[in-house]
Amino acid sequence: MSEILADCVGTVWKVLSAPGDRVSEGDVLIILESMKMEIPIEAEEDGVVVSVHVAEGAQVDDGDLLVRMGE
Repeated sequence: MSEILADCVGTVWKVLSAPGDRVSEGDVLIILESMKMEIPIEAEEDGVVVSVHVAEGAQVDDGDLLVRMGE
């Protein structure tokens, strides 16, 4: 199981994945907005989304858990 963490402070602009979704490496799971820029958060490997830990409009800090992935 792997975790995808926020790499910056920002706002969750769009959640594009849900638990149970099968994703491929590079698929965009979440889009963050920081300093008026959209930052795509991508799957780091092929797998299944186990859980999404943020909702649209939520504020996140650097290092916050966004998505937990499984095989």
